Amino acid sequence: MAPIPSTRPELRGMLQLLKPITWFPPMWAFACGAVSSGTSPIDTPLLLIAGILLAGPMVCGASQVVNDWFDREVDAINEPHRPIPSGRVPGSWGLYLAIIWSFLSLLLGISLGITVFWATLLGLILAWAYSAPPLRFKQNGWLGNLAVGISYEGLAWITGAAVFLGTLPGTPILALALLYSLGAHGIMTLNDFKALEGDHSLGIRSLPVQLGAERAAKVACLVMGVPQLFVIALLYDWGQPLFAGIVLALLALQLAAMRKMLRDPKALAPWYNGTGVTLYVLGMMASAVAVRGLA
Repeated sequence: MAPIPSTRPELRGMLQLLKPITWFPPMWAFACGAVSSGTSPIDTPLLLIAGILLAGPMVCGASQVVNDWFDREVDAINEPHRPIPSGRVPGSWGLYLAIIWSFLSLLLGISLGITVFWATLLGLILAWAYSAPPLRFKQNGWLGNLAVGISYEGLAWITGAAVFLGTLPGTPILALALLYSLGAHGIMTLNDFKALEGDHSLGIRSLPVQLGAERAAKVACLVMGVPQLFVIALLYDWGQPLFAGIVLALLALQLAAMRKMLRDPKALAPWYNGTGVTLYVLGMMASAVAVRGLA
């Protein structure tokens, strides 16, 4: 007699849906926002912990569950081992988790202030719009990557500042959050190289699919580099030449890494994600430190 399929989700499968490995970018952006606020986050550790939980395990985690739920039919073909198609998270449990986790994120967000609530709400709207029909931004690399950049970098940064300021941060912080969000669009384009063949066969119009590998890599480099030039100019204008120089030096190292990556974008995009992107996020923190007194 065949075993009766379980109707209860496997705890490990539920955790896998939250994809902890993806939490670092928004948690780092939140930390940049906290530093840029000009306060001392370590003096209020509970706020710091709550904010990091909100940016990473909650909002980012919810977005990952939403994505897996609406990709379940595709995953059944390409990644049948994933929690939903494998049956480890059976029935509609994936959808239930996406809804519940989004709701819990909103509750945590509003407990940290009205500005944080609105940032959380916008982040969740983008997460659902990215994966769910009819919008399904992920079908187009221009829109999808922008939505992820804004959610994972910009909104997380603003949230980090707002948690400790108690209100919407000033122009310097908003400008940095916006610029680094735009730059993150290029990072997401490089991430798309690993799924180039699959995206092409499934009709997902990522930039590598739309433009080809070489042109998409050049666009990604341009999109990552130009916002950092604006950051450097702003830091200098704000009376922070030392930090402008630090970001410039980090950008110069990125350009060297980009030059190598462009020789074979498809093969070297993962290598760049471990080198150039590290330099990019270090520049984020340097910029956050630079504006501490300008919040």
